[in-house]
Amino acid sequence: MSDYATTHSSTITLEGARKARGHMTQSRIRLSLIVALLLFGVVGARLINIANTEVAENNAGHERPALTATRPEILDRNGQQLAVDIQVPSLFAEPRRIVDVDEAVDALSAELPYMDKKLLRERLDGDEGFVWLQRELTPQQKERILRLGIPGVDFVTESRRFYPGGNVASHILGAVNVDNVGIAGIERYLDGRDVALLQELGLARARNLQPVNLSIDLRVQHIMHNQLEDALERYQAIAAAGVMMDVRTGEIVALVSLPDFDPNEPATALEEGRINRITAGKFELGSTIKTITAAGALDSGRVQITDKFDATKPVRFGRYSIGDFHGQKRVLSVPEVYQYSSNIGTIKMMQAMGKDNYRAFLTRMGFEGAPPIELPERTASQIAPQFSEVAAATASFGHGFSATPLQLATAFSALVNGGHLVEPTLFPRDQITALSSSNQVVSERTSDYMRYLMRHNALYGSGRRADPDGFRLGGKTGTAEKVVDGRYSKEKSLAIFASAFPMDAPRYAMVIMVDEPKRENERSGRTAAWNAGDVTHRIVEKVAPMLGVMPNNDPELDAQLVPAELRKLGEI
Repeated sequence: MSDYATTHSSTITLEGARKARGHMTQSRIRLSLIVALLLFGVVGARLINIANTEVAENNAGHERPALTATRPEILDRNGQQLAVDIQVPSLFAEPRRIVDVDEAVDALSAELPYMDKKLLRERLDGDEGFVWLQRELTPQQKERILRLGIPGVDFVTESRRFYPGGNVASHILGAVNVDNVGIAGIERYLDGRDVALLQELGLARARNLQPVNLSIDLRVQHIMHNQLEDALERYQAIAAAGVMMDVRTGEIVALVSLPDFDPNEPATALEEGRINRITAGKFELGSTIKTITAAGALDSGRVQITDKFDATKPVRFGRYSIGDFHGQKRVLSVPEVYQYSSNIGTIKMMQAMGKDNYRAFLTRMGFEGAPPIELPERTASQIAPQFSEVAAATASFGHGFSATPLQLATAFSALVNGGHLVEPTLFPRDQITALSSSNQVVSERTSDYMRYLMRHNALYGSGRRADPDGFRLGGKTGTAEKVVDGRYSKEKSLAIFASAFPMDAPRYAMVIMVDEPKRENERSGRTAAWNAGDVTHRIVEKVAPMLGVMPNNDPELDAQLVPAELRKLGEI
């Protein structure tokens, strides 16, 4: 995982690439030396100050300076606030200075009735120099307690993290604990960087910390969140998730996983089912993987875009056979194999490539290990190190191995951006930086073929419901039966639509997932076209203009995608 830092105006922008370790070490040494000198001065000043403040600290109601370190503001790519620090009073006591414990307990209990009286008495009836009574009070509570004038009871100002958007970006931002320490998401990631060093040295104050920009566009994030919430209700699904990324830079523009949580109440993150399904959930990705298989076969040179495959009969492996869900029972061209989502044709394309070459290609496309992203909540894909003939066949249409939706989005980005596998990032990154660290995984020619196939499927195949008017979207559905009690279930499935737009000049890739969807009505189906595809349609038509992608229905834009080889044959 990599990160770069660039400074624009007063804003620190953290790039998705790691700085040189030597540079970081030297910076930390210099910073530590400066701090050491400062600390000598601070200690001396403190010794003098103790004598001057001893009398004042004997007075009730004295408020001490903040104990907790502040954190930098987190902003979206347009400067909208995602996370900020607010100052709150916290109540503590010095038990050995308490004059009348019973009186103090009664008075405090009257103002804070939710506190356990027995526990409060235990804390006050001791000889400790410091005990917490209640963290993060309201200003009104502080004012009322100050009026009580209880000796040995005091306040300290602490920094509390506040997330203005509530749930909307919870799986990106994560959360902090009561001590303002990151425990999940980007908050935890930042604590592993210079922020943690400043906090450790006591220099993390608001004036020292510049804001941190993310690559997220809060407008797009809101729309994706709203549409997925609507999908949960319309399809009575148990979960839904989505991710959109810039295919040129790898920047994550939006990432949502539902059910989510309110980072202002981080305990809700522990409730069942609230994992980040985009980076920490691994799934069999169904027929979306046929896109990867087609790309590998075409890029190997062992399959040509003009080739045809006999899909009249199932493929047999001993006593097992694999057929087509929407069987055409005829010879299919490569575009037809993709359009009709033919298992038979896809298996034969993979076999032409070779099972070992196909297994290596999946690694090349990023389906190995955990997705490289700046979130601690990640999980590794589950894929056999070697494929048998049957395992390779089922893997070719998305069964028998599992990966994260982010890995799928990253692979789709590479297939439409000219063949460059760019690591995803949650921090702003320019195209030059992205390309310098990318891997060329397929040729530009193969990328052109895939843009045509994906657009062809949106026009004539399973992606028609996902295609918003004028935005030239391309993509592939996937409906994967879920494993229940060791067997594939006919009743429970995972619906996915993986896409990119606009296909004439790709800018964004997106994966939408709906877990265990039901029929919306009697006329609708449960397959991905009816739910994940429909959600994709709704999101793209709303966000594309925001992102500078304008509708254009010029038929020439689609005509230009047709490979010259197919035009010569008249197979358009």
